[in-house]
Amino acid sequence: MTADIVTERAQLLLKTLVERYIRDGQPVGSRSLLDDSGLPVSPATVRNVMSDLEERGLITSPHTSAGRIPTTQGYRLFVDSLITMQPITDQAIHNLELELDPDKSPTELVQTASQLLSSITSQAGLVTVPKPEKQALRQVEFLPLSGNRVLVILVINEREVQNRVVHTAREYSEIELQQATLIVNQRYAGKGLAEIRRGVVAAMQQDKDSIDSYMQTTLDLASKAFEQEDEGSDTEYVVAGESQLVSATSAEDMERLQELFAAFEQKKDILDLVDRSLQAEGVQIFIGEEAGYDMMGGFSLITAPYQTGGDNLGMLGVIGPTRMAYEQVIPMVDITAQILSLALKKS
Repeated sequence: MTADIVTERAQLLLKTLVERYIRDGQPVGSRSLLDDSGLPVSPATVRNVMSDLEERGLITSPHTSAGRIPTTQGYRLFVDSLITMQPITDQAIHNLELELDPDKSPTELVQTASQLLSSITSQAGLVTVPKPEKQALRQVEFLPLSGNRVLVILVINEREVQNRVVHTAREYSEIELQQATLIVNQRYAGKGLAEIRRGVVAAMQQDKDSIDSYMQTTLDLASKAFEQEDEGSDTEYVVAGESQLVSATSAEDMERLQELFAAFEQKKDILDLVDRSLQAEGVQIFIGEEAGYDMMGGFSLITAPYQTGGDNLGMLGVIGPTRMAYEQVIPMVDITAQILSLALKKS
């Protein structure tokens, strides 16, 4: 629903009602609405406007209360057309930059971002971990160790170095290891680690009679080296501040909160929302049941992608009750995504 089908007076009253309800958590009556809005009209006029907003599905009266609260459609109109964003202070930006230190590893940055979002917004923070496919192999080297052990040195992306010790079925000569190093670098340099894992597994399933001894050695070593890369791995995410949700959730929404926690564990539905966020540009706002899942009824998810080199690496966001301070949370999610992107680019 767009604001142009609601009069300016009704827009102001709806904006005032949503802001008052977010602040106090209580149904808003016409007298309070009149006082807060400052409109030079009578209480009867306000009641008529509220009746019209209720007929349009933008507000509702809970139980027998004389006051009104916003519906999902009311929140949507407020967020899309009526909200006044609260600017982020220079000090807040400076604090985010200090915490999201480029010297931290990507995993530490993701964990820090999730915790920061939770503590700053008093909601639950959710940040996805960059997918393994984004980690491209630059080069590999196999070196002999004592016994049936081989040291694998992986150079990932531009400068990340990982050392892995693998245990093999037999000892390999230095020449065999040099040949395996050459073949793996020729075949797989520039490809993602999980993609390499899938390719090695597929090659090993071929007829062994058609694979020469050097290639068999190479596949055996590569299989061990990339064993950690789960070919079916899903996006991982870090959630911080679930306790904030418990304290902010009303008693009638507690059952849905339990469903939301179950969704955190099962991942599938949450990851669908993550994927939808990554396919879109900028900040995305899912309000209540419009997200398409029953467990989101009574809750909102605000997300933004973080990037390096113009490519989306993941998503960060905030989950909280629909009665959240959108004017504060939306800019905070946006700026945190920007600062996390810069930190990952420098790290």
